[in-house]
Amino acid sequence: MEDAAIVQLFWDRDEQALSAVAEKYGRFCTSIARNIVGSTEDAEECVNDAYLATWNSIPPKKPDILAPFLGRITRNLAINRYKLNHADKRGGGDLPLVLDELSEVIAGKEAADSELFRKELLLAINGFLASLPSEKRKIFVCRYFYADSIRDIASRMKMSENNVSVTLNRLKTALREKLLEGGHLS
Repeated sequence: MEDAAIVQLFWDRDEQALSAVAEKYGRFCTSIARNIVGSTEDAEECVNDAYLATWNSIPPKKPDILAPFLGRITRNLAINRYKLNHADKRGGGDLPLVLDELSEVIAGKEAADSELFRKELLLAINGFLASLPSEKRKIFVCRYFYADSIRDIASRMKMSENNVSVTLNRLKTALREKLLEGGHLS
């Protein structure tokens, strides 16, 4: 079923929308959630919560392409679940390695919770990604948005794991330089 038809089912409040979206994007959403939370059970809960959030979002939103819309919702819910499961009082406290990898790159002179800072940072990162060749952009997004493992990225891109790691390190360095040039970092 095409995305427009699925969105129309949501818009019409037809419950078939949920089974259609689960059939078309269930594996995609589950993969994103499992990469972040590390547990199949928690991933399934995040995906079900994502379907509910999508149900509650359409209408008024009417996305043209469902994959990034669902991916963003699933990712945000999975990150929240991870934080809940690993809060200091529960004995954890560390964010996953994939999220920590960029912390040194985006640590700037302004408070990260400043809305203006976040908007400027988002524009700078989007500009950086737009300047990359397609293959490098895919590697970066797979790692830092979808939280794919280096092994999975290497397999998907038909590269060695070492090549993926080196590429990611170079991309982080280039991003840091771009952010420094733009005055986003001190």
